[in-house]
Amino acid sequence: MSSQTERLERLITEESGGCCDVDIDGRLDSLRSYQSDTPTHPESDLTALKTLGNDTRYTIVRLLEAADQELCVCEINPIVDVSDSAVSHALSDLYDAGLVTRRKDGTWRYYGTTDRAEALLTALDETRGPTDDRQAGSCHGVRSECGAIAGGDYSRRTRAEASRA
Repeated sequence: MSSQTERLERLITEESGGCCDVDIDGRLDSLRSYQSDTPTHPESDLTALKTLGNDTRYTIVRLLEAADQELCVCEINPIVDVSDSAVSHALSDLYDAGLVTRRKDGTWRYYGTTDRAEALLTALDETRGPTDDRQAGSCHGVRSECGAIAGGDYSRRTRAEASRA
């Protein structure tokens, strides 16, 4: 019996109070059935989570979400305190991970959030505790900056319009 199975047997014995025969095989079958409910190819999930795990990329996605419209790279650069090349690289990573859309219009390139990015941000917002919502590093600072950008009518597609295209 492997050490993993021995540990499982000790757990089950302790949980049952030692009063019953331990059914290791039954418990292993039950655990294996849980495994069948997990994604068999989690690569895209892991890529999306890793991509959001960077301050610059996270800030960009929050900015795009707050704007609720496509933004040009030249609008993102002044808000995100990194070099132009770092912003471009971050946007490329976000696009590759399926978290932002991109559209070229003449010499300008516009970015918006995808449904997947919106769902991930919503999940984060819904699970954040009251002490986790600090001004530094939260989306609130981005939203106030974004309001100045998104306030005017720049004849851009909103997120809803972009999703219909």
